Amino acid sequence: MLKIPMTEDGFVRLEEELKQLKSVERPAIIRAIAEAREHGDLSENAEYHAARERQSFIEGRVMELEDKISRAEIIDVSKLTGKQVKFGATVTLIDEDTDEKTVYQIVGEDEADIKSRRLAVTAPLARALINKSVGETVEVTTPGGSKSYEIAKVQFK
Repeated sequence: MLKIPMTEDGFVRLEEELKQLKSVERPAIIRAIAEAREHGDLSENAEYHAARERQSFIEGRVMELEDKISRAEIIDVSKLTGKQVKFGATVTLIDEDTDEKTVYQIVGEDEADIKSRRLAVTAPLARALINKSVGETVEVTTPGGSKSYEIAKVQFK
């Protein structure tokens, strides 16, 4: 069984989503199915079919979350140190073409959110950064072409 690396924050978010699905969403969909059944003929009942489809999605997501939580390998980022990029690192990059600074944290796949500057460890940029140190340059192929970044800072917070 493969372990899934994630930060404590990511683990907590998965647990909260699972709790929400089990304690709020599941009971609500069960009530919706019961209510739709009361409307008679199920073969032409759109509410019933929509509720059953939603129930199927919820049950699938519950199973997926339970699996991920059981295989989670929580990495305490605050205990990591060094100048080399590793899982959990917050990396400051300088675009070598525009001198624009960008900061990303390398996190597990389920925690990734590009708007929050949280980059999945499996993303091309993150894979290029892993095991590199401050001062090194990485080149990444993006949909817009090849980009070069210099690693300006590595932090673990």
